Amino acid sequence: MNITPYTRIFITGCGGMLGKAVYEKFSAHCQVKATDIDINENWLEYADVRNYHATLKMAAEYSPDLIINLAALTDLEYCEKNPEESWKTNALGAENMAMISKKLKVPHVYISTAGIFDGEQEYYNDFDEPNPLSIYAKSKYYGEKYIHSKLERFFIFRAGWMMGGGIKKDKKFVNKIFKQIQAGNRTLYVVDDKLGTPTYTVNFADCMYQIVQTDLYGLYNMVCGGSCSRYDVAEEFVKLLGLENEIKIEIVDSGYFKTEYFAPRPASEKLVNLKLESRGINYMRDWRECLRDYAPLFKMALRTAAPREMVKEEAVTT
Repeated sequence: MNITPYTRIFITGCGGMLGKAVYEKFSAHCQVKATDIDINENWLEYADVRNYHATLKMAAEYSPDLIINLAALTDLEYCEKNPEESWKTNALGAENMAMISKKLKVPHVYISTAGIFDGEQEYYNDFDEPNPLSIYAKSKYYGEKYIHSKLERFFIFRAGWMMGGGIKKDKKFVNKIFKQIQAGNRTLYVVDDKLGTPTYTVNFADCMYQIVQTDLYGLYNMVCGGSCSRYDVAEEFVKLLGLENEIKIEIVDSGYFKTEYFAPRPASEKLVNLKLESRGINYMRDWRECLRDYAPLFKMALRTAAPREMVKEEAVTT
């Protein structure tokens, strides 16, 4: 499909950190109906992917040319404690949106995760066999399998360690580090035994925008270039904030956080964009370059924030 100002795209789960980037990218070029169960932006409308009939009615009335499903519960601990809700959102929701795409005869986009692998290998390409460990990963992998078996025109994009969305929407590692620094902590405890590939939401949305305009349907690993540990990300981020002489980063192993972060996580979530690279459509940039683009938002917030007292040091792992 070629995206024009008249193209109509229906997006679910668009209120989160990835949704912000996808909305901003696509709405600049075409018509977008962006939905979520959390109406945190004036450009969002309410839709719940768990409610097949209501979402079908809404989508059918809009008559989209493409459906993008971003809806997911991504907090691993929450998913472990609330498995039924996780399965309903991540698995049943994926089923519902795939069925709606099939009924409306439009292509479908689904976002998956590097977390579907078990970490027994260091690197995983698009063809390696997943073996999910957590409820979150199992429910997301179910969505992959369902879409692959039921649809012909689909894109499944596997993301890695997500970063993006800004201070208000970023619920992942970078913002957790920032909040501790902002609170006054001068020592951060960070693991170096978890490996992965960061994925910048803005770059991910740009890549998605270009690829959905091809007929190269299928499943793709889609992460930033380069791989690293959590410690590497923390170190680079602190440097970009200009705080390398003020913030100390202590390396710990994952056992240090076994109470707070109890959901099973693979030791390695490193993805290789084998198919994107082979087909000449790998538009993902190096993670350090992307973090350099992202960090100024946090640096500005530190400059404008009122001074705060030093507080008890806290831990960061995910």
